[in-house]
Amino acid sequence: MAQRAAEAGERAGAEVRLRQVARQTTGGERATSEAQAEHSANATEPAATADDVVWADAVLFGSPTRYGNIAGQLKTFIDSLGPQWGQGLLADKVYAGFTASQTAHGGQESTLLALYNTIHHFGGIVVAPGYTDPLKFVDGNPYGVSHVTGGNNDIPLGEAELAALDHLATRVVTTAGRLKGE
Repeated sequence: MAQRAAEAGERAGAEVRLRQVARQTTGGERATSEAQAEHSANATEPAATADDVVWADAVLFGSPTRYGNIAGQLKTFIDSLGPQWGQGLLADKVYAGFTASQTAHGGQESTLLALYNTIHHFGGIVVAPGYTDPLKFVDGNPYGVSHVTGGNNDIPLGEAELAALDHLATRVVTTAGRLKGE
């Protein structure tokens, strides 16, 4: 989903940084450098940093749904942005989200709404897709984009989800550009 959104953002004219939050481990606290090293060894994308969020005019956050909420890794990353929030560096940016769960009623909408609670505290501008295009009546999620992966996490994205991701990324990039006066 992130790759598709990044491609759509680039097609809409954005300079895109595709990032992945560092994986959390169990068994106690570890030094940030050790966690970053493990992330670098296992991740397909560079680790997200606070500088990435500060740099961006628009941010798309993606997370698997965990009990109707965002994954702990993303929550930890967002919580680490306190210094940037305190300086007002996260305000006045466009934000939106996407998610996936194993089941159709696995809490996708509540995950996006929970994500947006933090964005409101940032002073960010949530640009959810709403029903701004007929394709949203097909994918059915006005809060962002969601996908059902199935019990084995092996159901691929369908045309409805791909179109919804394209629409979301384009809408976010276009709105961010309007706010900058482009």
